[in-house]
Amino acid sequence: MGKNYEIDNIDLKILSLLAQDAKMAYTEIAKKVFVSGGTVHVRMKKMEETGIVTGSGFHIDYSKLGFDIVAFLGIYLEKSSLYSNVIEELKKVPEIINIHYTTGNYSIFAKVVCKDTQHLREVLHDKIQQVNGIDRTETFISLEESLDRPIQLADL
Repeated sequence: MGKNYEIDNIDLKILSLLAQDAKMAYTEIAKKVFVSGGTVHVRMKKMEETGIVTGSGFHIDYSKLGFDIVAFLGIYLEKSSLYSNVIEELKKVPEIINIHYTTGNYSIFAKVVCKDTQHLREVLHDKIQQVNGIDRTETFISLEESLDRPIQLADL
């Protein structure tokens, strides 16, 4: 299968439904999109083969597991050429759940989840700020997440 799969409105509707509920059965999706379950299965397989869909997942409420701090880190690099090396080291820090290469003031913007402020301090001081190539960091603690949603790809 080539990577030239043409996405149509049915594919967008399938993706939108799964983005809302990744556990939704293909038969239920088929009813909502007015196609057969087999059609949903075949289309999903094609979108996986072409890399449009790279997996499925679920959301974890980390606070219910004792992780009460969500912070965002603006990371300044000593030199932009160190980006790849720094990223490889940051990937080893389990508390980092998201990393972006950015424009603007920071070279890297990362999302970190910690149990409390002491844990955050340890992650910052003992792990992140010890990475060769990081000049300094700025930390922003999230007080509340007001929105976390997938982009709506099609009208349902």
